[in-house]
Amino acid sequence: MNLPNIKEARKRTDKKVEFLYDKYKIPDSVKDIGKGKKYLILTYGCQMNVHDSENISGIMKELKYTLTDDMEKADVIILNTCAIRENAHNKVMGILGRIKHLKEKNKDIITIIGGCMPQEESVSNTLKEKYKWVDIVLGTHNIYEIPKLLDNVMKEKKQDIEVYSVEGDVIEGLPVKRDSKYKAWVNIQYGCDKFCSYCIVPYTRGKQRSRKHEDILKEVESLRDNGYLEVTLLGQNVNAYGKDLEDNYTLAELLSDTAKTGIKRIRFVTSHPWDFTDEMIDVIAKYDNIMPYIHLPIQSGSDDILKKMNRKYNIKEYKTLFYKLKKKIPNVSITTDIIVGFPNESDEDFEKTIDIYNELKFDLAYTFIYSKREGTPAAKLKDDISLEVKEERLQRLNSIVNKYAKEANMKYLNKVVPDTIESL
Repeated sequence: MNLPNIKEARKRTDKKVEFLYDKYKIPDSVKDIGKGKKYLILTYGCQMNVHDSENISGIMKELKYTLTDDMEKADVIILNTCAIRENAHNKVMGILGRIKHLKEKNKDIITIIGGCMPQEESVSNTLKEKYKWVDIVLGTHNIYEIPKLLDNVMKEKKQDIEVYSVEGDVIEGLPVKRDSKYKAWVNIQYGCDKFCSYCIVPYTRGKQRSRKHEDILKEVESLRDNGYLEVTLLGQNVNAYGKDLEDNYTLAELLSDTAKTGIKRIRFVTSHPWDFTDEMIDVIAKYDNIMPYIHLPIQSGSDDILKKMNRKYNIKEYKTLFYKLKKKIPNVSITTDIIVGFPNESDEDFEKTIDIYNELKFDLAYTFIYSKREGTPAAKLKDDISLEVKEERLQRLNSIVNKYAKEANMKYLNKVVPDTIESL
C-alpha cells in the first residue's frame, strides 16, 4: 500500500526524467480475466483525463473486457477523477454511494478510483478509512499497473491503494482505445512547475516533463495513416514543451514538424501566457493545418489578483501577447479561463476583469467561482467574499461572455468554411 504525501508531491529536484518503454505488462494470470465481462468508465475533468481514460480503456480491452454504459451490468466500475474544483469532487463522492448499493447486491463488482483525486492526501486517507469496499485506488502516475492491481485484488480480496507522490517519468507504450475514429488526443507533456497558488495540478500530476519528439511524431504519423483527420497536442502547460529536454527542441519546432506530417488539422491545449514565444506564433501563422485557435487563460483582469494567484505575468504583458496573436495569425480565435471570487478579490478587482473582457472581446470564456483546494497556498488565504457576491459576479461576467460569443459566432453567418462532421 502506498499513500500520497503532499510534501513529497511538492518537491522538485534535478532528478533526470526516465523514458520507460516496458513498464506496462499483463501478468499471465490475468490475460483473459475479462472474457464475458464488462467494464464502465466515468471520466471527470480535463482533456488529459479524457485521454487517460482512453488508455485505461485500451488496457481493459487487452484484458478482454467489453465496454458498457450501464452501471448495473458492469463487472468493473472505474472512476477517473478530477481534483480541480469541488463540484467534480462532490460528483464522484455521490457516485460512490450508488456503487456501494450495487456492491451490496453483487459483492464481485470491482471498483477502481483513479485520476487526480486520489493524489490528494486527504482523499486517499478517506477512501482508506471510510470506503474500504473500494477495491483499487491508484493515481496519475501508474495507470500502467491496472493489470497487476486487478490481479492482486482478485487474489487477496482486500483494498489496494497504490498512489505515488513522485515527480514522475514518461511512460510509453500504453494501449489506447480512442473515443473517435477521426480526432485524437496526443500527449506531448505531463505535469506542471508553474505552481499557481490556487491550483492542485502540480501536486497531482508531478513535475513538468516532455515526451521525446520522435515518439510524438511517430504517433501522429500512425494516426494519419489510420485515417485520423485531427490531432490535439495535450499538456498541462503545453507551451513549456521541450524546456526539460536536453536537445532544446521546442514546441514551435514540434508544431512545425507535426504540420509537415500532412495531418489535416492540428490543435494544442492548454497554453500559459508566460511561455508563448514569437517562434510559436510564426509557425501557427505559417501552416494552414495548424488551426488558428488559441486557448489562453487570463484568470483575472487585476494585477493584484494575478500576483496573489502567482501567474507570473501582468495585464500589460497579457495584452501585448493577445494583440500580437491577433495581428500575426489570420482569423485567430482566442478563448480564455477566468476565476471570480478569488480570496480578497475586491469590487475594484472584479471591475478590472470586466473592463479587460470588454476590451479583448474573447470568442469564449470558461468561467468559474474560486474553489478552495486543500494543500495549495491560496487555501491559507482568508476568504471573506460571500457566495452570494461570487455568484452575482459570475452571472454578470457570463452575460458579457455570452454577448461576445454570439458576436464571434455571427461572423460566420452565410459563410462556407471547411469542417469535419462526425456522426455519433
